[in-house]
Amino acid sequence: MAQGDTREVGLDAMVADGFTITRAIQSRSWPAASANLEYAAVWGALGLVAEEVSRVADDAPVRRISTLLEAQGRTEGNPMRLTDNTGIAFQGCIVLGMGFVVEPEEAEDWIVADARNAEVLFPYLNGEDLNQRPDASPSRWVIDFNNRSEAEAASYALPFMRVSEQVKPERVHNKRKPRRDYWWQFAERAAGMRKAIAHLPEMLVLAQVSNTAQPVFIPTGIVPSHKIVVFASDSRTLFALLSSSVHYFWARKYSGAMKNDLSYSPSDVFLTFPRPASTDRLRLAGCALDNERREIMTRRNLGLTALYHLVHDSNVTGDADVSRIRDLHLEIDEASIEAYGWDAPLHYGFHTYRQVRRWSPDANSRVNLLDMLLEENHARAKSVQKGE
Repeated sequence: MAQGDTREVGLDAMVADGFTITRAIQSRSWPAASANLEYAAVWGALGLVAEEVSRVADDAPVRRISTLLEAQGRTEGNPMRLTDNTGIAFQGCIVLGMGFVVEPEEAEDWIVADARNAEVLFPYLNGEDLNQRPDASPSRWVIDFNNRSEAEAASYALPFMRVSEQVKPERVHNKRKPRRDYWWQFAERAAGMRKAIAHLPEMLVLAQVSNTAQPVFIPTGIVPSHKIVVFASDSRTLFALLSSSVHYFWARKYSGAMKNDLSYSPSDVFLTFPRPASTDRLRLAGCALDNERREIMTRRNLGLTALYHLVHDSNVTGDADVSRIRDLHLEIDEASIEAYGWDAPLHYGFHTYRQVRRWSPDANSRVNLLDMLLEENHARAKSVQKGE
């Protein structure tokens, strides 16, 4: 109800027509144990409601409630897409056919049988591997004929045989003609992403559905699944920014969710996110987090999810590695604020936002940051419209 297109055609339209929200539940588990689902609820009145009338969002008194069903800051309206952010963030490949996916040992055997098969066999990264494995490496490989014709694909005998036997029988019945006619290719090859990363040795990725919401660098020779968000950049500055609380709050506010997990939408989050100018401090903070976090994860055999479970657990004290990760994120946040040129003190602790408890700036800091980001977004969009 309060997410994406559903919000725009529902609550946004209702409020534009004069509806005032006076009470809201953003998301809550259904009270009956027999139903495993979440619900949202809204109360309000058609017409203006006096400022002195109490308003309640998730059982907390607030001044006003936005169509996101949370406390509304001083800045109204929705963010607009920014042209500076186009051509950077992409969804990974939609394979559509488990017959494309092979075990590493089988891929190696095929390459031994014919070295040319290495041209169409690649490590294949999904969200689970990215978040669970200490080196964020893929556990499986994938057959990727890219945009090759059927005749070209058939010249790779073993991979083509596998796809013919296990993918074609399903794909020839697909409702979309291109997916039927080009059954040996991925359903969505992510051509724009491939072009954008072609000149890069590595790329930034994050799991599309995750509470960790932390980016990682991986080699560009890896094929990302559709559950991976790809940023066509090897910039440590962008890495730092995507790792920051500033970006996380923006993503949490403007993306959807699956249960309590963030469901990251590049079009709703990154395309609207007003990035600051790069600074040496922000770049160095990104380098430090990337290098030190890799070392900790490798040494302790922890994936991103396991590591950040410790970072966001208020009961974890006296752990030098966890304290260091918290300090690194604090430096990234302060460097980000400085890059924007804002005077915005951040007050850290263990705080809950959208039913997720994290080590982060507090609610007042969050609302202030989101207000300033939305103001910056509107200013930049207006500047582009004026041709400045």
